Amino acid sequence: MPMIWLADIVLMLHALTVLFIVGGLIAIWLGAAFKRTWARNRAFRMTHMVAIGIVAALALLDLPCPLTVLEGDLRSGHPGAQGFLQHWISAWLYLDLPIWVFILAYSAFFLIVVATWRRFPPRS
Repeated sequence: MPMIWLADIVLMLHALTVLFIVGGLIAIWLGAAFKRTWARNRAFRMTHMVAIGIVAALALLDLPCPLTVLEGDLRSGHPGAQGFLQHWISAWLYLDLPIWVFILAYSAFFLIVVATWRRFPPRS
């Protein structure tokens, strides 16, 4: 059973990463609109850009997400009903769509992040 708990932790980290990437962009826009200094924080912005850059690069190279692979490895050999976390987070996180949809979405999102960087540049 400990492997299932570890798999759930990886799943939650994966979901938090997605929330950071999507929510981070929204936060940057709102923060810039309300002239909040954290919205132009270089470390935050660089971390955000690197995160979506990795996601987009993995999709373009047709490589699986390491968090998805790790979660799957931790769950393998442990059949049984899905737990609450696995059921709801997986339903939200893992969509059954063709790979080209993800490539397009992640690449477009990366380009929006780059445009946001140029429109609201970070400060030192």
